[in-house]
Amino acid sequence: MKLATLAYVKRDYQGVPQTLMLHKQRLGDYHEGKWNGLGGKFEKSESPEACLLREVHEESGLTVEQATWRGVITFPDFDGVDDWYTFVYTVEGFSGVPRSSTEGQLHWIDDSKVPNLNLWEGDRVFLPWLDEPHFFSAVFRYQQGIFQDYQVVFYGACVAANLASAVTP
Repeated sequence: MKLATLAYVKRDYQGVPQTLMLHKQRLGDYHEGKWNGLGGKFEKSESPEACLLREVHEESGLTVEQATWRGVITFPDFDGVDDWYTFVYTVEGFSGVPRSSTEGQLHWIDDSKVPNLNLWEGDRVFLPWLDEPHFFSAVFRYQQGIFQDYQVVFYGACVAANLASAVTP
């Protein structure tokens, strides 16, 4: 079992909502060529919030100040080895200037254009949920990288937190 975070950094640019997307380019990575949010695996003894702060900083140089926990996605046997449990966030407040990393290139993408990117097929299903006020718990099934199906349960309101006072990387 693997625990991970996945964060979608949001901004309003001249009245146009945008999301910071990572074009994965690390050779041999099963995400290579895909567009994704920021995130990754928990380190030992790390909380979801600590993982969120660390991963966003490592992959973009940004410091998360305000985030909303949107849901949890379970990916059974996603990489052919482990079940992945992914804590999904949107980041509405941050400081710093984005910089690309060894993970790939960062680009601000107009939200209306995100569905046209080379995404994992399941991402097209859950990305619209990030703009909704409810919390979700979902299972997304892939078989050898091919999207099969999903199940979801929606709960009450999402949980927003001011992380500016949290310990940052």
